[in-house]
Amino acid sequence: MSEATRAAPRVRRYAVPAIPLTEGVTSTALRLMEAAADAFSDLGFHGTTTRDIASRAGLSPAGVYVHFTSKEDLLFNICERGHTAARDMLVDAARSASSPTEALLAIVSNFSRWHAEQYRVGRIVQYEFGHLTPAHQEIVMGLRKQINAAVQDVLRHGVAAGEFDVPDVAATVLAVLSLCIDVARWYQPGIRRRPEEIGATNAALALRLVGGT
Repeated sequence: MSEATRAAPRVRRYAVPAIPLTEGVTSTALRLMEAAADAFSDLGFHGTTTRDIASRAGLSPAGVYVHFTSKEDLLFNICERGHTAARDMLVDAARSASSPTEALLAIVSNFSRWHAEQYRVGRIVQYEFGHLTPAHQEIVMGLRKQINAAVQDVLRHGVAAGEFDVPDVAATVLAVLSLCIDVARWYQPGIRRRPEEIGATNAALALRLVGGT
């Protein structure tokens, strides 16, 4: 086990699904979103047809349009739900922590682990953004700004409390979030490093990045 992994203390663990089932969403619509996520991951957005999605969900092609207006609408729902779940987790981690240091460790460990455990959806949420309509991009960008703001608040509180030494908060927030998000790009099941270990290592690295102890 690396020194970075040993340095990270226990923090609150969040179990966040890839695509949360929320009020007003039927189990069939969720099945379609999960099928679309698999198809987009395997074939790419442009390479995926509504027939591909319907087949993976066990429905007829016409069944897709009962729940979603288009393939892009499916992508938007996946992206919006993924970003919303991440934002809620980060905000709760910050509010529940007893200190900025604990908040940062909880945010980075959970966000990094999520991008490993849910790497297929993570790649779609983070890297298929350009296929959304301008209106849908604006909504997702709003959620990304809220995620950024949650981490920024933690760093500012850490600086004010004397726990962090961060000359450029905005640049450091970008670095911290990039550390978490990039996990989805390279992670594959079966590699030596487990999601929990990746989260712990990244949390310890983030603490070093902000000059914490």
